[in-house]
Amino acid sequence: MLSLLLVIRILCIGNSFSWDAVEQELVPLCAEKGIEIEVNNLYYGGCSLEQHAQFLLLDTAAYSHRVCTNHKNVAGERESYIPHLQSRVIRDTISLREALRDGEYDVISLQQASHDSGIRGSYEPWLDMLVDTVRAYQPNAQICWMQTWAYSADAKHWAFARYHNSQAEMWDSIQTCTRLVKLPIIPCGAAIQYGRETKLGDTFCRDGYHLNYKYGRYTASCVWYEFLTGKDVRNNHYKNPEMTCKQRRLCQKAAHRAVKEAKKRP
Repeated sequence: MLSLLLVIRILCIGNSFSWDAVEQELVPLCAEKGIEIEVNNLYYGGCSLEQHAQFLLLDTAAYSHRVCTNHKNVAGERESYIPHLQSRVIRDTISLREALRDGEYDVISLQQASHDSGIRGSYEPWLDMLVDTVRAYQPNAQICWMQTWAYSADAKHWAFARYHNSQAEMWDSIQTCTRLVKLPIIPCGAAIQYGRETKLGDTFCRDGYHLNYKYGRYTASCVWYEFLTGKDVRNNHYKNPEMTCKQRRLCQKAAHRAVKEAKKRP
């Protein structure tokens, strides 16, 4: 179980959806249970698997390197350190190879850009190339797949037309593509969809596709928390200060359901 480690160190090879999922709420959730964590998010807006692969081949320093932690001994500058909460620093741009050489990680996540998330032909050969490179640099890390979420039913994103402006069609397409990925799944997309089935409804996004700051991001981070620690997030009492206790319970229940079902994958 990763929570037994002195510090859980993760690297997200992502975009704005990993920003939503890990940069705001994951560290406080871990801190609530005394778990020290260092979150490294490689952010490049709208970055697809193909774009990540191109950056890799050219060794392009394209990524904003965001570091969030409640671990006070992290190397490098920090904006601040508040015990049991989090510090967040945006470092200089960095290449993927530089990040992979920056010490050992326990978990490394990959993901598809939201607009390509349900398009089967957008995954390969890029995903295999990225996985092979990550394994070469980080043989001891667990490589995982962060499943993204379908857009809100009223989303105005240009790519929503690919799915006939249907949330149900987009979500079905994402699930189909997820089944083709031979990596452990961090089911953020499923958690958001389950959350939409509750009294919270289709309110998890702030602009039709990015998660809202109150309970959208919180739900995705609950998935990450349970995936990383093996602990039932429903026993975690941390909540975003703007949330109600009822909202916390609904979001945690959706996240727990998603993780539980993902574990049943063959």
